[in-house]
Formats: sequence, C-alpha cells, structure tokens
Amino acid sequence: MPDSGGSRAQQEHIPMTRTGAETGPGPLPTAPVPGATATRRTGLLVTMVLGGLTALPPLSMDMYLPALPEVTDALHAPASTVQLTLTACLAGMALGQLVVGPMSDRWGRRRPLLLGMVIYVLATAICALAPTAELLIGFRLLQGLAGAAGIVIARAVVRDLYDGVEMARFFSTLMLISGVAPIIAPLIGGQVLRITDWRGIFVVLTVVGVLLTLVVWKWLHETLPAAERHTGGVADALRTMRGLLADRVFTGYMVTGGLAFAVLFAYISASPFVVQEIYGASPQTFSLLFGVNSIGLIIVGQINGKVLVGRISLDKVLGFGLAVIVLSAVALLLMTTGVFGEVGLVPVAAGLFVLMSAMGLAMPNTNAQALMRTKHAAGSASALLGTSSFLIGAVASPLVGIAGERTAVPMAVVQVVCAVAAVACFLGLCRPWQRQGREAGGL
Repeated sequence: MPDSGGSRAQQEHIPMTRTGAETGPGPLPTAPVPGATATRRTGLLVTMVLGGLTALPPLSMDMYLPALPEVTDALHAPASTVQLTLTACLAGMALGQLVVGPMSDRWGRRRPLLLGMVIYVLATAICALAPTAELLIGFRLLQGLAGAAGIVIARAVVRDLYDGVEMARFFSTLMLISGVAPIIAPLIGGQVLRITDWRGIFVVLTVVGVLLTLVVWKWLHETLPAAERHTGGVADALRTMRGLLADRVFTGYMVTGGLAFAVLFAYISASPFVVQEIYGASPQTFSLLFGVNSIGLIIVGQINGKVLVGRISLDKVLGFGLAVIVLSAVALLLMTTGVFGEVGLVPVAAGLFVLMSAMGLAMPNTNAQALMRTKHAAGSASALLGTSSFLIGAVASPLVGIAGERTAVPMAVVQVVCAVAAVACFLGLCRPWQRQGREAGGL
C-alpha cells in the first residue's frame, strides 16, 4: 500500500479510464482526465453511484419496517413468522455475496452487478403480489440473493480505487450517503401506508431498483482491469477465501464487524414492535425516531471520517465505539428488565440513539481495517465481510421476538451478548497493541 495513504483514483485517474471487457455504454476517454476539477467531478459521480448501491439494503429493509404489524394482520401470521421475512432477505444477502464476490474478481465488477440488479427488480415486484407469509419469505430470500451484488461490489470497487487512510475516509463518506436511506426509508414507508397497504412499499422499491439499475448501467464503469482478474474457477475462489480466513487479523475484524452488525439488526428487527406495540407509538412516530437515530449514526460517521481518521489510530476509534455500544446495550437491558422501575419511551429511545450513533465508529473502521489486508482479492474479501455480517444478523433477528411482542428484553439481551462478544473478538483476534506503524494511522 502506498505510504501516503492517498487515493489510487486520484493518483492514477482510473475511475473513468479502466479498460477491460466491460467499459459501459458509450465511449470512454482513453487518456487521463485533465485537471483537478474533472477528477473531483468523476470522484463525486463514483461516490454517488456507490452510495446508491450501499443504500439499497437499508432501503429494502427499513421502508418495510413500519408495515410489519400490518403484514402480521393481513397475512394472518404470527410476529415471529413475519420477522422471518427480514431474516430471509438478510440471509439471502449473506449467501449471495459469497457467489457474487468471487464472480466480480473473475469477470469484473459490472456484469455481476447488472445481473444482480435485474433479478432484484423482478423479485421485489413479485413480493408485492405474495398472497401468503410463506411465499413472501421465499421472494424476500430471492430479493436478498440478488441485492447482494450491490453490497459486495460497492465495497470491492472502493478497494479497487482507494488505499490506506483514504479508503477509511471513503467508507465514512459512503456512510453519509447510505445513511440517508435509513432516515427517509421508514418515513417513506409510513407515508405509503397512509395511502395504500404494505404491498405499495414493494412497488416503490421496485421503482427504486429500476432507476438504480439504469444509473449503474450508464455511469459505473469497470474498475478491475482484465490483467488483475482471477482466472480460476470455484476451487480457486475457495482457496482464496480459505487463505483470507487463515489471516487471524482479517478474520478478527470480519467477526467483530459481524457481531456489531448483529447488535444493529437486533434493533432494526425489534424496534417496530418495541416502539409501536409496547410503547403505543404510531408508525409515523416510529419512523421519526428511526430517522433521528440514523442521523446520529451519520454525524458520528462523518466525525470519524473527517476528524478522527488520520489523526487517531483506527483501532483506538474502533475500540472506543465498541465500548460505547456495550454500555448503551447494558443500559437498555437494565431499563427493559425494570431495574430502574417503569420507564417510558424517551429513556429507551435515548439509549437506542447512543447505540446507533456509536455504529458510526465501528462499522466503517472494521471494513477498512479488514480490506487493507486484501489488496488482490477485494471481491472475495468483501463477500466474506458481508456474508459474516448478514448471517450473524440473520441469526439475531428471530431471537429478538422469541418472547412475543410485548417485551423488549430479548432485544436487549441479544444486543448485550453480541456487543460483548464483539469486544472479545477484537481484543482476542485483532490484538491491536501488537501491530505498530500501520498505514491507516496505526498505533
């Protein structure tokens, strides 16, 4: 990695000048982009496209959240079954990344991405027509499998273009863009429910998928040159992944990030019932609180990228974020178990806000630290990072509803267990105190 930690995109002018089998529609310039202004404009375009791809998963999840109680009634299914529609989508996104990541290392980023986006659009449209909970679960699984392409390839493209500190900063920038999705998604979902039923939410998601597919086709050009692609088959991909998992530090960051994501997803899957069923809030109030929490995540993520990265060790920032997540999860457990007596929505909402905000320190830094170790297999590494996060989150999702809709204790227990496990994994596997002079603001 370059010692300067600078952007490979700016040093080599590669976002719009990559060559290879997929170069996108229309002619591409064959010479470096002249001038700093043109380079910045190109970088902004790539940022917006990648931001849209990383925003698609929270958009697919969070627009649907205010409708969960309505889906429960409309399809005559218990809450635990309806929560499996979230689990199925999450599991699909996890498994799909294992396939798409190595595909993108072999065939480039564009073709697997466009194929996945087309299937995502079709699956989402079918979700709007599902007559039973079981069929909805199945189509949500397919939706997740296809939507995985955007998640894994967006991270791989970042690794293609950036190194070191710049990569960590870019992940924080993506968090700003993709963080808008959790803010507006429940708000849009709540408003859609005012004029139609839960099926209308999937219609809106279908339209979003179509628009994003067109944007990717027109503006996201190939970032992985043919000379840097892997030519092996399934066996070669499996060997690559095995080699990545053999790296104790990479695996440590991967599992730490996955456990932190499980804390987040426990909140995502349980909060509609906690806020609306237990505390009696309306779907619109839930959407507002969810948006406020997402704003906290965005603000902290930007502090991470603009202020902390390059000045303070990524590991120190990550450790502080994990500590705050543990403390806020413990506070939520004490409140929900009645240790502080009967508490209302405001203290619980405050605890959730702190927890969500601290994710802005944990999530971008685990990704950056892991991907810095995987220069020549970004697609496979991105797949492992995403798969671990989504699989662990998929396990956490049904556990939060195991005691029914009238208690928030399971949510808090899952969050505490996963947060403590994340800290243990970070200290036990990553061992940040043993690594000195790292490129990204090391200890």
